[in-house]
Amino acid sequence: MVNPPMGFHQVIELPDEYWVFDFSKGPQSDFENPFPYSIGKYDEKRPGMYTTPLFGGVRNHHVGLDIGAPENTPVYAFSDGVIHSFGDNSEDGSYGPTVITEHTVSLPVHVGSKEKTAPVNFWVLHGHLSRASLIGLEVGQNFNAGDRIASLGGKHENGGWAPHLHLQLSINEPTHHDLPGVVDDGERAQALIDYPDPRLIVGPVY
Repeated sequence: MVNPPMGFHQVIELPDEYWVFDFSKGPQSDFENPFPYSIGKYDEKRPGMYTTPLFGGVRNHHVGLDIGAPENTPVYAFSDGVIHSFGDNSEDGSYGPTVITEHTVSLPVHVGSKEKTAPVNFWVLHGHLSRASLIGLEVGQNFNAGDRIASLGGKHENGGWAPHLHLQLSINEPTHHDLPGVVDDGERAQALIDYPDPRLIVGPVY
């Protein structure tokens, strides 16, 4: 089991064995994953995977982390926070039901030659959820680390994908319940600044 850093809670409880995909060569439609859980990498170019009009034929660089798991698998808050926004991104190939949470956590920062902790504010997108996950939510609603905040949706409701969580961090406040999880090559450098590696909160899953 991978232990998240800083005492954070697991977003999805991964077992000891899971598959780490390499989509840099494109779709793996003829491959059968030997494990019920999987990881799809951050900062990975995925040619031929994003074919719906939403991606314009040019967006194929993934800037979130995918955690594959069975439909209805619980999704937990990694730390205390509030519900920032939520809704259904219903376009073919999009996130489907989505919840964005807001967090302030103390992280180590370097000040000159010394390391100190400082509060950092950021947002976390949880995409490809079940529609039931949105029932009863309210913007500004508080939750604690380890609270169940959602569950994974099936292909019929999550934008057309095999069940998985798209997890994405943002240092900038989203304007609504969406973030560009896949960008084109020219946007990659800025996207990696705006959307830090989710392994900062889930740990070294690959």
